Amino acid sequence: MSRYEKKVNNTFRSSDRPVTEYEQEQIALRKNLERLRAERLLREQAKPKND
Repeated sequence: MSRYEKKVNNTFRSSDRPVTEYEQEQIALRKNLERLRAERLLREQAKPKND
């Protein structure tokens, strides 16, 4: 986990209260953005370099 991810996880970590709907949406959004970034990087690496 990167330092940023740890910070985000600690931000959303609560003492005893349940995770709010907003927090769930933010976590899902972050995971989706990370997935899309990984897919984009894989596509860029697989793309042949025609210089």
